[in-house]
Amino acid sequence: MLNRARRWAMIACACGFISTPSMAVEFAAVTPDHPLVFPQDTGAHPAFRTEWWYATGWLNRPDGKPLGFQITFFRSATGHDPADPGAFAPSQLIIAHAALSDPSLGRLVHDQKIARQGFGLAYAKTDNTDVRLDAWQLVRAADGHYTVTVTAADFTLDLALTPTQAPMLQGDKGYSRKGPLAAQASYYYSEPQLRVSGKVTRASSAKGEPGLDAAVTGSAWLDHEWSSTVLSSDATGWDWLGANLSDGSALMAFKVRGQNGGTVWSHAALRDASGHVSAFDGDQVNFTPRRTWRSPRTGTSYPVSETVRTGALTWQLDPLMDDQELDSSQSTGAVYWEGAVRVSRNGETLGHGYLELTGYGKALKLER
Repeated sequence: MLNRARRWAMIACACGFISTPSMAVEFAAVTPDHPLVFPQDTGAHPAFRTEWWYATGWLNRPDGKPLGFQITFFRSATGHDPADPGAFAPSQLIIAHAALSDPSLGRLVHDQKIARQGFGLAYAKTDNTDVRLDAWQLVRAADGHYTVTVTAADFTLDLALTPTQAPMLQGDKGYSRKGPLAAQASYYYSEPQLRVSGKVTRASSAKGEPGLDAAVTGSAWLDHEWSSTVLSSDATGWDWLGANLSDGSALMAFKVRGQNGGTVWSHAALRDASGHVSAFDGDQVNFTPRRTWRSPRTGTSYPVSETVRTGALTWQLDPLMDDQELDSSQSTGAVYWEGAVRVSRNGETLGHGYLELTGYGKALKLER
């Protein structure tokens, strides 16, 4: 979803990585007539203000028990004077965030990192996906498969994500509107139906919770998005869904919520297994809460079970587990819900995906 990276940029500013520049910094603009080119556009676009590679998925352990995972790498241009030649000049920030949803724990485990780009330890390369922050990496090979390596505080991810379908260009051939103004847009494509294999480990906890060391298989969804704009000033948060359906279809839907509780902007796209895409806008898309969960830590209530309508079709979303809240108030300042969900209709499971719910505890501050 557009501006996931804004919550990271806010804390970067507070920590002194980003200062309000005295000069006018010109970032590249998103325009509707720019074609996406692969594999070059899988790499970084440093002329734009924000960018992220966001992989989510469902994993199956050998015993059949499911896990959810999420790994995100952000690149954020700080607006620092580009004429500064210093090696420590904070012109780009690299931020990484990973999470593991394990029903055997009943809660989310997560970790996060942030650093200035440089010295071969933190970077986002152009021309092909190659993003690194210390020992965390997301790398795209020449054949298109991705390697995910994460050594977090309480868990590790060593995964291979192999494409089974072509990239899915979101919006109008990759130009994705997020608000009523044409400038409120991003370049955005997805890679759904990624086949996953690898290994997940998790340390045992001080509470006596058992650890995990398991080979896993499953499916994943990867979003890559870049932009120089923010959402509409009256936006307070969003609901976003990316789902791999069992018949080979892929569903993406989002709703940007406004201060009055209404919808600022909404869009959805459903691509069937043959590659045909059906797009939905405005009143054709809606997220309706079915059940809420109240966080015992923050007191925030989230609609963790929802019905999503895309045209004449409805989809029921139910969480792998309720407690998938990510509290990054000590770093990014944001608290939100981001977790694995089952997708069904009339009691029949149709697929699996990830749901992101932001702005429910406190409206997101998208301007700095």
